[in-house]
Amino acid sequence: MSIKIGLIGGTGLGSALATRESGVPMFIDTPFGKPSSTIFETLWHGLPVLVLPRHGKGHIHSPTHVNYRANIFALKMLGCTHILASGAVGSLREEFRPRDLVIPDQVIDKTNFREATFFEKAAVHVEFAEPFCPVLRELIRGTAITMQTEHRTHFGACYVAMEGPAFSTRAESMMHRIWGGDLIGMTAMPEAKLAREAEIPYALIALVTDYDSWRVPPKAKEGELPKANDPHALLNEIIFNLKMASDNAIALIKLVVERIAQNPSLLDSCPATNALERAIWSDKSQIDQEEINRLSPLWGRYFS
Repeated sequence: MSIKIGLIGGTGLGSALATRESGVPMFIDTPFGKPSSTIFETLWHGLPVLVLPRHGKGHIHSPTHVNYRANIFALKMLGCTHILASGAVGSLREEFRPRDLVIPDQVIDKTNFREATFFEKAAVHVEFAEPFCPVLRELIRGTAITMQTEHRTHFGACYVAMEGPAFSTRAESMMHRIWGGDLIGMTAMPEAKLAREAEIPYALIALVTDYDSWRVPPKAKEGELPKANDPHALLNEIIFNLKMASDNAIALIKLVVERIAQNPSLLDSCPATNALERAIWSDKSQIDQEEINRLSPLWGRYFS
């Protein structure tokens, strides 16, 4: 199989990749509109890589208004075979510290206003018990343990995908912890689900920027006046944490791509590559031919 890696950069990492990487701009349209940004195709270690900033140039698309369907469809049209995505998150656990990287294995979807499927005129039900590719996750794990960094990489976590754009109340944050959530973010869904429908193995590297609102700042000691929280200082700290985590994530992703380039067979057993094999429940003879053609990059091989 010919490998082509899609890199979807989230907050921080998307702009970092866009400014650091040069390549051939790919101007593409899809049945679902245009992707968030121009996609650049370049080479890392001889392997073709497609770079897509999720929020667009200048971070103009809020999480709710990212055109996730166009992004994934465009990558599929360009021959993307595997996706390594990133996203900034808040931590719901003390042990997941700011600047750490986390490779989640589960997700709870709390989004409400996003188009979450390509298949609007057929009954298509993909398996999604394991939302992130186990093969890619294991490859990331094996690569990360060789890196020397003061900030940790954690493996296995539940990502709570919230609608936003406002952050959680403290009560909501506490509820997410009770549910078993470890991270809170706004972009993993429906991105991961659409990648599964497109039969593209998908893994996420989460960049911890801060602790979510469950974590109450320490109280002043007896006899001391409470310290006023400087919102500008807090924002600057989050931005600094994001930059540090982004640098670590880029270094990790480049090492992962290098390993794939050296041994593409590492990705031979990704289960998502045949996700539609048992997922099309509709009688194929009853699906409108125009719809089959419109979505042919996704499911065309099942109608030949």
